Amino acid sequence: MARISPIPVEEAESDLKAAFERHVIEYKARITNMKATLGHSLLAFEAYMQWYPLYAAVQRILGNRLAYLFAHAISTASNCPLCSTFFRKIIIDAGEKPEELQLTGQEQLLLDFGSQIAQSQGYIPEEMYRRVSVLFSKKDMVLLIAFAGQMIATNVFNNAIETEIDEYLAPYLPGEKPF
Repeated sequence: MARISPIPVEEAESDLKAAFERHVIEYKARITNMKATLGHSLLAFEAYMQWYPLYAAVQRILGNRLAYLFAHAISTASNCPLCSTFFRKIIIDAGEKPEELQLTGQEQLLLDFGSQIAQSQGYIPEEMYRRVSVLFSKKDMVLLIAFAGQMIATNVFNNAIETEIDEYLAPYLPGEKPF
């Protein structure tokens, strides 16, 4: 059970309800347990929803597949059941098995980079940083690392609150057979 219950959308105050509606329209996204819990603080909700523009920037840099794999690697390394399951769903719905990904050497390096950031509170061995930094501009490196930090913040929030996994994600938990 979550340490803080999500605010039911229908019970949200008008400013929060308006923020929820804008979010759903702008990002074609649902109000999940995490977002409804963040709704206890409109400021917190708005800050965490900056994940979406960062993710869009990462998609432009990496492409859609590698962007969600990067986010999955970070979430898995952060031991966040909610976020890693969210990205497992995307991977599975795209026709892949999270445990059997076919990756190039550069793709694996980037996923290892994201995992390293999450596991080591941002410490990246110099050799790994150098190998990744030759693949991307300084601007892209800043965006990738900033996104990793935002993803980790989301992981920490969900782990600290013990946010319950949304029903639509349950079939995608490890060990479950989705559809």
